[in-house]
Amino acid sequence: MNFIDSIKERARSQKKKIVLPETMDERVVEAAITAKEEGIADIILVGNPVKDIPLDGIEVVLPETDFKTEELVNALYELRKEKGMTLEKARELLLTDYMYYACMLVKLGYADGVVSGACHSTANTLRPSLQIIKTKPGVKLVSAFFLMVVPNCEYGSNGTFIFADSGLEQNPDPERLAAIAASSAESFALLVQEEPMVAMLSHSTMGSASHADVDKVVEATRIAKETYPQYKIDGELQLDAAIVPSVASSKAPNSEVAGHANVLVFPDLDAGNIGYKLVQRLAKAEAYGPITQGIAAPINDLSRGCSKEDIVGVIAITAVQAQK
Repeated sequence: MNFIDSIKERARSQKKKIVLPETMDERVVEAAITAKEEGIADIILVGNPVKDIPLDGIEVVLPETDFKTEELVNALYELRKEKGMTLEKARELLLTDYMYYACMLVKLGYADGVVSGACHSTANTLRPSLQIIKTKPGVKLVSAFFLMVVPNCEYGSNGTFIFADSGLEQNPDPERLAAIAASSAESFALLVQEEPMVAMLSHSTMGSASHADVDKVVEATRIAKETYPQYKIDGELQLDAAIVPSVASSKAPNSEVAGHANVLVFPDLDAGNIGYKLVQRLAKAEAYGPITQGIAAPINDLSRGCSKEDIVGVIAITAVQAQK
């Protein structure tokens, strides 16, 4: 059974309710139907679907008329009134920005998670979730990763990797980079169900180059090892030293991570975003994400270039995250 099929099987075992607020996008509506037909999750669509097709078994919520809207308006007002929220503004947000409506459904227990981003920016997806759902207790920051499944690949965990941060944190300092490493290790253990081996990536391996950018990764590695000793984390490592055993044996012979890494932590968003797209396009990898980590409930983003199958995969991943 391949990775995404195993995730779908786990999603079916304890079905969760996932909200899709982008009913103006045909891919989203089609993905909702597929997810329902495959039994991956119960689906709530917010707004009138753009595609006029049967939606048997799928709940369609129209905020203008739904009986829950007033409850959500009052709850959003109470949640944000100290930030200047008024009842009128709360109502306007919920009736015009369905991501806010989706997050409030999760906040009040009507749903377990949200998948959005097919036709909206990451900022539009994450802003409501951070305002309403907020960060998970004990987590220093919200970050994002892509779960990459590379066909016919001997590296990582049978070709499965987490690439982080590939969607959110622009230029994390050492403490934030260390926190991304720990969150990514936790996500890998949850989703792949194998031991995470975390490589802190750089253009240098164990002091082979000297630069402020290298120093940042070295310091992040030190912080990560001290703060999160439950995980195997090492760096700084070049990509080949991180995943290829023969290269690791010469460049980092004393590292238990080098040559075996399955969680790749990039030094900044440019590297992470470019890296995942290269692997996706040139190696024909499946790329699921950006999956967020660190929010108190699973609220996941999509690449605007996503396919229907990508959305179905992220729905399944979101459902498994919600099980935890």
